[in-house]
Amino acid sequence: MKNKMKKRKFLPIFTGNFYLSFMEYQAGFVNIIGSPNVGKSTLLNALMGQHVSIANAKAQTTRHRILGILTEEKYQIVFSDTPGLLKANYKLQEKMMQAALSALSDADVLLWVTDIYEKELPHLETLEKVKQSETPVLVLINKIDQAEQEVLERIVEMWHEALPNAEILPISALHKANLELLHKRIVELLPEHPAYYEAEEISDRPTRFFITEIVREKILKLYEKEIPYCTEVIVEDYKEKENITHIKCVIYVVRESQRGIIIGHQGKKITELGTKARKDIENFLQKRVYLELFVKVKDNWRENEQNLKEFGYQ
Repeated sequence: MKNKMKKRKFLPIFTGNFYLSFMEYQAGFVNIIGSPNVGKSTLLNALMGQHVSIANAKAQTTRHRILGILTEEKYQIVFSDTPGLLKANYKLQEKMMQAALSALSDADVLLWVTDIYEKELPHLETLEKVKQSETPVLVLINKIDQAEQEVLERIVEMWHEALPNAEILPISALHKANLELLHKRIVELLPEHPAYYEAEEISDRPTRFFITEIVREKILKLYEKEIPYCTEVIVEDYKEKENITHIKCVIYVVRESQRGIIIGHQGKKITELGTKARKDIENFLQKRVYLELFVKVKDNWRENEQNLKEFGYQ
């Protein structure tokens, strides 16, 4: 994903017409990995100071590797949120795992996120790879606002034994506890390197991607059981006009019965979905939106290699 050749960039610091000193610029990839539902996306959004990745109580919310780009005067942090580590049961999950594990190979700093409920070491094979790596690792024990001190101490000791070279920091991503300390330490670990992205960029993903993620986020909130995990969203049409943007999204499901659940009785459920998604899309685009949602059945798309490529899973 990134050019491994390090190049120095010097930024002059000056007052009036007099240069006072030169500061070496820092930039690097800070990759976030861990089990599903430990708070990786909540952490990314908190560190970025804005909503970049879907955060939801349901597991397997993040399906793609998503970059969040934070640019400051003296440094640029390229955060990378990844799908939760899991045992893949179908091709979609295999693609998700590939995206997650790719974060091990190109990180300048690795954030392994766990929480106070993960009381046994997970993903031992991946942990061994991390242990053998020379990449700086920060183990972040999340949700400490919900932990008793004795439990937290046991978890810290467990991770210290598992990854003796890692730095361990208890945090609460939701309540931003210790995040200033974490941010400071990340900056300290960044290598000298010019910025990878322009200052105004906040992600490597296009607008259409975030629109589909907004719709999928509402599906996660409004529907239960297997429905969110059997749906995929694409933007089929996107037209900008002077005062309004017309967007047509298609929601794919794997069975006809799921199509009926998404639509709901007399179309009430999909109307609610569309209303909630439209409001968030308007906030994202900062303009009025006319949103159309359609539901189509695509049999077994989660196992179909061609369908997965069409949906952006490489």
